[in-house]
Amino acid sequence: MTAEARPAAPPLTERQEARRRGILRAGARLAGRGGFEAVQMREVADAAGVALGTLYRYFPSKVHLLVAVMQDQLQHLRLALRRRPPTGDDAAQRVAETLMCAFRALQRDPMLADAMVRALTFADRGVSPEVDAVSRLTTAIVLDAMEVAEPTQEQLSVVRVIEHTWHSALITWLSGRESIAQVKRDIETVCELIARPAPPR
Repeated sequence: MTAEARPAAPPLTERQEARRRGILRAGARLAGRGGFEAVQMREVADAAGVALGTLYRYFPSKVHLLVAVMQDQLQHLRLALRRRPPTGDDAAQRVAETLMCAFRALQRDPMLADAMVRALTFADRGVSPEVDAVSRLTTAIVLDAMEVAEPTQEQLSVVRVIEHTWHSALITWLSGRESIAQVKRDIETVCELIARPAPPR
């Protein structure tokens, strides 16, 4: 069965959700200490207090796990941004502020950031649903900052370009090839696309 044809999993019980969250916390702690290579499934299981077989039922690989950790981090970020939304005067400024807020959160834990970005880079078709969930959540965060509830196709295209730029800037920063100041300039530059009029059809 392909990833696209995978049936939706039944909702987790309260106990299962608590176990899943414990696994996510354990994976994030290990990644934060030693990056991608430090996340070994047996060690994650031990740290989370679950059997290895149980861990694999929740997350078939460490790539699945780390992509899920990134989704969890983005969910927390979205909640935080809803409590304290960006204050820019226009949509471009608010989106740039939002993405720099996300960047600073990753900057505080660079080993975890590197592990999550590597997982997204290594993800194959088998991880497509999880990667798509991260992409949808990132899009939702950007649209929140734009204050757009029902985006047009042109707006969604701009959001995709912004997301690609942010992801690329994050990779180059993690590799030491780009400064934080340059990341900020790149993000502010690409966010200017928001204010541009849509091209004629």
